[in-house]
Amino acid sequence: MEVFAGIERLVTMNGSGPQGLGVLEHVDLLVEGGRVHAMLPQGSQVYGPEVRVHPFGPGAVIPGLVDCHTHTVFGGDRSAEFELKLRGVGYEEIARGGGGILHTVTATRAAAPETLFRRGRDYLLEMLAHGVTTVELKSGYGLDTEDELKMLEVAARLGKETPLTVVPTFLGAHEFPQEYRQNHEGYVRLLLEDTLPAVAAQGVARFCDVFCERGVFDVQQSRRILTTARELGLGLKVHAEEFASIGAAALGIELDAISVDHLEHLDEPTMEALAESSTVPVILPGTAFFLDLTTLPPARAMLQRGLGVAVATDFNPGSNMCSNLPLCGTIACVRCRMLPHEVLRGMTVHAARALGLAGQVGELRPGAAADFVLLDHPDERNLFYHYGTMHARAVVKAGELVLDRRGLRID
Repeated sequence: MEVFAGIERLVTMNGSGPQGLGVLEHVDLLVEGGRVHAMLPQGSQVYGPEVRVHPFGPGAVIPGLVDCHTHTVFGGDRSAEFELKLRGVGYEEIARGGGGILHTVTATRAAAPETLFRRGRDYLLEMLAHGVTTVELKSGYGLDTEDELKMLEVAARLGKETPLTVVPTFLGAHEFPQEYRQNHEGYVRLLLEDTLPAVAAQGVARFCDVFCERGVFDVQQSRRILTTARELGLGLKVHAEEFASIGAAALGIELDAISVDHLEHLDEPTMEALAESSTVPVILPGTAFFLDLTTLPPARAMLQRGLGVAVATDFNPGSNMCSNLPLCGTIACVRCRMLPHEVLRGMTVHAARALGLAGQVGELRPGAAADFVLLDHPDERNLFYHYGTMHARAVVKAGELVLDRRGLRID
């Protein structure tokens, strides 16, 4: 038994009321077998010598954050594209010129698995330092069977050799590779007949995602890919309505996808359908910020319809090279008009739902994973208010202290 004692403010994220924070004050958190065992009033129980007691002291404790949409495994560097964008060259124009995703594909294909692993590990440890304990990792920079499997193997290894829980997602339908630029149907057939069966046999990916967007995979192509993925036992996700409204989110709802992500151009009828479905809307405010998009995800309108909106980084080398989930939460507050408690729910409870992990991570209750973060302030709103810094004084994963900054002092 492990006891994390003297917690000043415990934000469980499974409370009733309009905010659902479930705040408990002056409690001890008991952990057994990597899961929450109980939450008791501080000092209400005397612990025997067989119990390890960890004094936690001041600061709010929140569930470990969940980043439910990232592209963390990749090779190469696209900092030159950042300057092109600042000079006025658009994202789609860069892609048409062989840059964008295809630039990363070339570098990722050339990279050894060990190189991808080491780089991915560094990024995951950055995320951990910001309080993330569960993360989704997409493939999608291989765009052939061999390299997509390579990326998924790296993702699986990262889940075994870092403190984070990793949820791998297959995103072979991310772009058409250079060798299929003039033969889109050929690439779709490759995905259907070769890559998807190989991914299913490998047994690493939990989900299949498709970039259903103008200029990439259309609704009909996306439907064929997602339907085959479902038949092979994979859950479904959809990159939807980022640059145009083409029916991608509606397709995700129709096929019972676990999430539809981006949603800058989500229209009213689809929003209503989303509210009546079990599909989780995921917004990626850091990407809208980095691409300087004028149309933003309609987070406020979705919340007003009772939708639980998940918030993620979309960490990737082209459109949001930012591994700081709380910073993306600040952008969600300022640009999407979400309130701090809504964003916190978006990167805990609702992000867990978007990965099929509802009730397992993203909240603190008996039986849930003992993943939690001690913040440097007793008010959890500082996670977004004091933006861009590191607020995690300590991070516990499955009951083990995996990061501890409490001893650091600068005189």
